[in-house]
This record gives sequence, structure tokens and C-alpha cells, in this order.
Amino acid sequence: RIIAEGLEHSDGEERIFPVLSNRMLVTETMPLPVRKAGVTKFNFQSLENNNSKTLQNHSYTLEFTSNPAWYAVQALPYLMEYPYECSEQIFSRFYANSLARHIANSNPKIKRVFDIWRNTKDSDMLYSNLEKNQELKSLLLEETPWVLQAKDESIRKKQIALLFDLSKMNYEKNTALQKLIKQQKPNGGWPWFEGMPESWYISQHIVAGLGHLDRLKVEDVKNDNKTWEMTKKAIEFIDGELAWSYKEMKKYCDKECMEKDHLDYMGIHYLYARSFFIKEVPIPKQTKEAYEYYMDQAEKYWLNKSFYMQGMLALALNRNGKTEIPQKIINSLKEHALHNDEMGMYWKNDRAYYWYQAPIETQALLIEVFDELANDLESVDEMKVWLLKQKQTQDWKTTKATSEAIYALLLRGTDILADDEIAKISIGSMLVDAENDPEIKTDAGSGYFKKKWDGSQIQKDWANISVEKSNNTVSWGGIYWQYFEDLDKIISFEDTPLKINKKLFVERRAGDKLVIVPIENDDNLKLGDKIKVRIEIRVDRDMEYVHLKDMRASCFEPVDYLSGYRYKAGFGYYQGIKDASMNFFIDYLRKGTYVFEYDLIVSQKGD
Repeated sequence: RIIAEGLEHSDGEERIFPVLSNRMLVTETMPLPVRKAGVTKFNFQSLENNNSKTLQNHSYTLEFTSNPAWYAVQALPYLMEYPYECSEQIFSRFYANSLARHIANSNPKIKRVFDIWRNTKDSDMLYSNLEKNQELKSLLLEETPWVLQAKDESIRKKQIALLFDLSKMNYEKNTALQKLIKQQKPNGGWPWFEGMPESWYISQHIVAGLGHLDRLKVEDVKNDNKTWEMTKKAIEFIDGELAWSYKEMKKYCDKECMEKDHLDYMGIHYLYARSFFIKEVPIPKQTKEAYEYYMDQAEKYWLNKSFYMQGMLALALNRNGKTEIPQKIINSLKEHALHNDEMGMYWKNDRAYYWYQAPIETQALLIEVFDELANDLESVDEMKVWLLKQKQTQDWKTTKATSEAIYALLLRGTDILADDEIAKISIGSMLVDAENDPEIKTDAGSGYFKKKWDGSQIQKDWANISVEKSNNTVSWGGIYWQYFEDLDKIISFEDTPLKINKKLFVERRAGDKLVIVPIENDDNLKLGDKIKVRIEIRVDRDMEYVHLKDMRASCFEPVDYLSGYRYKAGFGYYQGIKDASMNFFIDYLRKGTYVFEYDLIVSQKGD
């Protein structure tokens, strides 16, 4: 506080100088991905090797999910309750209720889990994943921009209590079917929304979805009169669309031009959707020339198509009795596949905003290819791992992606829902008995549980964790070790999917230009110096709802005082400014490298 006094007046200035602790609560995590039967061992090296005399243990938390495939089932309410009355969403409701009913009736164990969900009074079981583990996060959920998303997800999950009722599922399925029939145009096509013209793509999407349900005996499409009449009308419509498109192309194409590659996305999608009912509904005369042309094109030009399109072509050709090219496509897909112990089997895709560039749908379709054509259960189960890992770090985004993922996970390959084994976990010499420990609540289906110990209980040998299971379904979990430590003794951990590098620069004048110079340990900063903070993030997989908290020294003040949404170089995030930190909230973080920058001013003198 500084005061200047005159004979009759005085004036002064008062500033608060924050005194920040040199200690911080640190949360170190170690993922526990388990892929195979047997004993999998993990070593928490930072706990085992830490000999700091200033470190004070705070807590040790274990969480584990024995069968995450049930998270796919918990996503069904998203399809069932999506609020819009467009044709695609109405069909999603029909699709989801059909799947849920089929799953519930397919295995007594599964029906028992549905009954537990329906009657549960344990609200923790159906919490949003954003709402879990509040004590392990650096900011309360209510202080983030994502509180509404979390509430929405919790509401969706708690609707499971109502949705997984067989009589309700039958009613909702039949209601959706009636709406779908009503929305169908006289020519058999569906519009996106009522009042719009019919859409070739939406109609083919619904035909393919009906094909999924019929092929795997989820719905007996051909023996239900209403459903079959609706389906035949839709097939007639898409046949007409292909014939018209082919006729228009011939108007502007000579013989030489016709030999070139005209196999576009809609043509490929047609061949795939049509292949589900090719025996029951033969190709009509007016479409036959176009159909044969595109089938020939499929055999000639499959190699330069995306993995998604190649998968559709393989299925379409094989269902038409052409087996040579589908086998070549499978061999090519195997050659291009990536394999990872944690992530399974997957493909590198150039994602974009078009329906044919969607990675979730691509993976789901390729599961269909390897299951139906190659009968390769090992690859199918490997590919399911990637789909489930996407659900671990993000939402499946759209009703279409969700329905395709659920279809691939639950109805293709090994029955991953039938196993209800709870993994046995040892921490040091201690066995964590999730099934018999009265303090542990285990979720029905997924087998999710969590247990926490106080800092005074932590032992050195808790760095050694082993997970034992007898099945080959994917499981995952994590260890969270929290402790207080002096800031200058906190060590960066490198073995993580998300890596952060922070650098500080000071602005200096070089002649008539301003340049930024890296700050070294022995540099002296002066009052008024402008500091640039540069944070680089590298992430090896797509993630959602990422919170990055950057602490600030007490002698620094931000140049920008206003919190708000920022958008730079095609990347958007919310920047929240606090008294001693800068917070970045990222809704969606795609695999890649990102750089954040913001400016500070040295506001106080000091050493």
C-alpha cells in the first residue's frame, strides 16, 4: 500500500500480491489396458522410484472395467430417445429398439443385467463418465463448460431404467415403424425431414440398416408384411435412382469416357445396400444395364477407393457370387492394417465431414467384411478393440456412427456380452476382491468398480499391479496416485498418450524489430517485460473433454483478462482465466500436435 499525503488531501494505491504455495497436489496416472486371458503385470515406475523426502502421499485410487462392451449397450438410449423426427432418426429408434429387444432375449445373463439396470437405485452406476472421479480432477465439473453435456449423458443413462423394458421396447419399435411408413413417399423414397424431397442417400441408408437387422435375424424383415412392403418400395426407389443417374451420365459420355472410372460414392453405397436383398428382389429390367456397369466398374477400380468403399464393394461382389476381387480386397486391407497391443487392429483414415469419410462407420463396416467374408474371428475381435477404445476417450458422435458401432460390436464375431467375469487385481501383496468387498460397488454388466485408499496406507510395493482374467475380451482401468510435492521436484512423465511441452519467451527489441527470446534459468526479468507462454500438446489418439491447467507465477499478470472461446488455425477451445492459472477446455482433440500461446506482463519486482 502506497499513500501520498498533502496538507488537505491524500491519495493512495493498494495492490494484492498473491503469495502462492511452492507445493502442488499432483495426480499421476497409469492406464491398465488388458487384452488377453491370463495375468497381465504393470509397474508404476514413478511410485516405485520416487525417494523424495518432501513428497507427502494423499491418496491411491484403482478403477477398472472388466467388460466395456456394455458401454455400447448403454449408448442405445441415445438412439432410442434422439429428439428429431427426421427419417434417419426415426429409423435409428426402430433399429435401437430392435437391437435392444434381440440382445435382451438372446441370453439369460444379459436379460438379468437389463433387469438390474431397470430396477437400480444406485445412481452412481449410471453417472456420466464426466461426473465420475470428481476428486481426481483439477477443477470441479460445475466450473467447466461441459456441465450440461454431463447432465445430458447422466439423464440418458438413467433412462435405461425405462428403456430396457420388453413391452416398452416393442411399443417404441412399432411406433417408429409406423412413423417410418408414414414418412415414406409414394415412390418409395424417404426425405431427410417431412416436406423435403426424397433423398437417395437416406433411403439407401435405411435399406442397408434393414438388411443388417434381417441378415442377423434381429428382425424378420421379409416375413413381416408391413416392414417388407416398406422395404420393397424403398428398393424400387433406389433402383430407379441408379438407373436415372446412369442415364444422365450416358448423355455426356462417349464410349471411351464410359471406360473410365465412374464408380462414385453413391454408386458404391447402392451396390452395398442392394446386396442385402439381391435374391429376394431381383434387379428390374430398367436398372439392369446400370447395375451391371457398376458391378464391372467395382472389379476394375476397387483399388483406388477408400477403405470404407472397398469394404462395401467386397460385400456387394461376394453376395453376387463374385469371390475373386473380395479376396483381393481382404488381402489388401490386411496389408494396410495397423496393429497395436492397446488399440487392436485398425486403419489410418483421412477423416473429413462427408459420410463416406467417417472412421467409426469405416471400422464397423470392415468388421462386417472380416466376419462375413473371411470368417476371421481373431481379426474381428482385434478390430472391436479399436471401436471400444474410441468409446473410452470420446463419444461416438452421431446416431449413424453409434448404430453402426453397436451393430459391429454386439452382433458380429465373438459374443462379448455373455461373459460376466470380474477381473482379479493384485496391488503389491494385496488382493482386491471386487466381488466380496462390501466397500466396493460393482456395476452390473460392465463390471466397473472403484476403490480408494488414504495416503497413510500407501506402500512401495503398490507400484506392482497384476490383473488376472480367463477371457479374451478387452478390459481397461487405471491407477491414480495423488501426492503433494514441491514444484521444483515434480518430474514430467513421458509414457502417456498426451504429452505437453511448455516454453517461456521474453519480448526484446533487436534494432527496429521486436523479437522473442527463450528465457534461460539465469535471466533477470524486469517490471513491464512482456512474456509469451507457448504450450505444445502432442496426442496419439482422438480425445474429448480435455482440461489443460497452466499455473502462473505470482509476479505475472495476463495481457488478456477476458475468458472466452478462441479459434486459431482451424482449432477451437475455451480459454478460462483465473487468478493464478490459465485454463484451456477442449471439446474435441484430434490426434496430432497443437500449440497454444498467450501473453503475460511482469507486474512485480523480485528475485
